[in-house]
Amino acid sequence: MTRHEGDTERTFPALPPAHGRGFAQSWWGRAWLQALEGTALDTAQLKTGRRLARAGAVGAVSVRPGRLTAVVQDRDRTAHRADVLLEELTPERWDRFLDMAAERAGHVAALLDREMPPHLVEDAGDAGIDLLPGLGDLEPECGCGAWDHCGHTAALCYQVARLLDQDPFVLLLMRGRTEGAVLEDLQRRSGSSAAQAPAPEGVDAAEAYAAGDILPPLPPLPDAPGEPGAPPSLDTDTPPAPGLDPLALEFLAARTAVRARGLLREALRGGYPTQLRSAQDAVRLAAGDPGRDVADRLADGSGRGREGLATAVRAWRHGGTAALSVLDEEWRVEGETLARARAALDSAWDAGERPELRARGNRWTVVGASVQLRLGRDGRWWPYRKEGGRWQPAAGAAPDPATALASMTAPASGELAPGEGNSP
Repeated sequence: MTRHEGDTERTFPALPPAHGRGFAQSWWGRAWLQALEGTALDTAQLKTGRRLARAGAVGAVSVRPGRLTAVVQDRDRTAHRADVLLEELTPERWDRFLDMAAERAGHVAALLDREMPPHLVEDAGDAGIDLLPGLGDLEPECGCGAWDHCGHTAALCYQVARLLDQDPFVLLLMRGRTEGAVLEDLQRRSGSSAAQAPAPEGVDAAEAYAAGDILPPLPPLPDAPGEPGAPPSLDTDTPPAPGLDPLALEFLAARTAVRARGLLREALRGGYPTQLRSAQDAVRLAAGDPGRDVADRLADGSGRGREGLATAVRAWRHGGTAALSVLDEEWRVEGETLARARAALDSAWDAGERPELRARGNRWTVVGASVQLRLGRDGRWWPYRKEGGRWQPAAGAAPDPATALASMTAPASGELAPGEGNSP
């Protein structure tokens, strides 16, 4: 990897073919693939791009703020320059992102160690900043003359997932800031003293009510707070009441503040917050990494047990409520839905490459290997792997089954050997 123009451009050498492995092994690489495939409109071009990238047809990749560039070869060796544009964050959004990161000790420590913690995406989203691309965010430009995404620009996007395996700071460079600039600004913000809080605006509520002269129109609704509120500390010299767990209560209060801020943001945008069932709430809370005692209480209260809750949390982190439904629900695929599923399976692989599958309900198990595809009710495919005798979610959803299988991470220790325990 080389650097140019004062570290504002980085060039990664061409990567070897990716035969027999997924495109991404790290959380960041898989998150990029999930964002790419979840927002794509043309799955045929994705399939072509995946095939080109897997074959090693993507040359050296240049990454600079707002743009990716590489030369991609067709099967006939015709070379095309492919560019993909991604909007840079505005200075105001960078300020919000860095302020958010500086206020979280875990983020500061990880970033200064040149690591990108996965929760950074969720926390940035709470601050109104999307790090990963959304629908229409990746704008293509290709020498082949295509007006929209083609196989060459799709191949470049797939290759970026492998670059993120090497260095997730590539994503921040695409969004407009170099690694050095981010770390320097973060050190400055985290080392400076907290600014004095501004004096509150308006008048005392009791005085306003006593005046009796409040006239319409009412003032506009305030903006949602920039950060979730911090609950009061329960670390006092007074012993807790019998049956009260201060650590569990502090954790619940902190997660409630985060959830309340999210609901407020939805309400101010005119949306309607999704109400989660209590069982889903238990999984969502457990995904916030509580202490062991709190996690055990959530496992008992949800009825899943410790291992079942760990599996549910794993699913939740791959796709929230949709992933949890796929984990818990087995349903019969019929009629038009079955026809679409069979068509997707027939077209996902080239001739002779499709694995042998055995179906039961919405689950297709690969014969001779401990891997499985599950069809969600929204038509997306979710990859599963059998580990220690239990089916475990292996990655996020993909629009076609081949991509779902390719997105799985490397086998975890203790996974069953191919051919063992293949029942759906």
